[in-house]
Amino acid sequence: MNETRQHIVDVAEQPTAIAEAGVGDPVLLIHGSGPGVSALANWAGTLPALASAGFRAIAPDMIGFGGTIPPDDHEYALSSWVAHAVGVLDRLGVARADIVGNSFGGAVAIQLAAEHPERVRRLVLMGSVGVPFELTEALDAGWGYEPSVDAMSRILNLFAYDRGLISEGLAKQRYESSIQNGAAERFARMFPAPRQRWIDAMAATEEQLKRIEAQTLLIHGRDDRVIPLQTSLTLLDRLAHVELHVFGECGHWTQIERRDEFNALLTSFFRRDNPTEAKEPHHH
Repeated sequence: MNETRQHIVDVAEQPTAIAEAGVGDPVLLIHGSGPGVSALANWAGTLPALASAGFRAIAPDMIGFGGTIPPDDHEYALSSWVAHAVGVLDRLGVARADIVGNSFGGAVAIQLAAEHPERVRRLVLMGSVGVPFELTEALDAGWGYEPSVDAMSRILNLFAYDRGLISEGLAKQRYESSIQNGAAERFARMFPAPRQRWIDAMAATEEQLKRIEAQTLLIHGRDDRVIPLQTSLTLLDRLAHVELHVFGECGHWTQIERRDEFNALLTSFFRRDNPTEAKEPHHH
């Protein structure tokens, strides 16, 4: 049951590509917003690990990414990505899930946890957007990507700490994904310059952060040049039930650069007894 299945489901009339693996307690994985990204590009190393640990891992291509192609007049906004994520849970019959949000996906996960607390059991935010910070050169380059293999290679090198991870093959593959089925045009419409405003638009208010009841695990690469470590320190300060794990010599791709440790962190966090959850009464 650990192999990854891919299917297309209708989510509120939006055909949505979903990668799934495993059976058991559901985990919803929300990918980041790099050019050419998809659920599988982000979570290929995570889905089988969660599946073999006894979870049902669900990774949708968010609206505008991968195989989830909206109508041409779709207006990209945090609210529509959040509604889509909730729609995925509804469509798959999942009442409550553990949520993992990567980068841009972290902002979606934060809003989901603040606005729909009953749908979220535990929350993992890695290299997360969702609080105010100053636009980095690397994020500006990523969001401002103009398709070429060279540009893709430059961006991937900004994402990873260890440049050895970035092969010419990977850059070419991600470039191909970035132009497939009109992806480049969609991507250009998501985060047009000036780009600081998109960071601000995705930032949760202090009020919203206070409403998040879920136990939260923050994960960040110390050397992340895309989303600064400071964002996780801010979240650590503002969320109630929270802990932070930082990897040195690691960039924006924790789930790839530290794959095994990342997967182990996730599974042990999801399995842990949750002190805020009511315990079942014992009958003697």
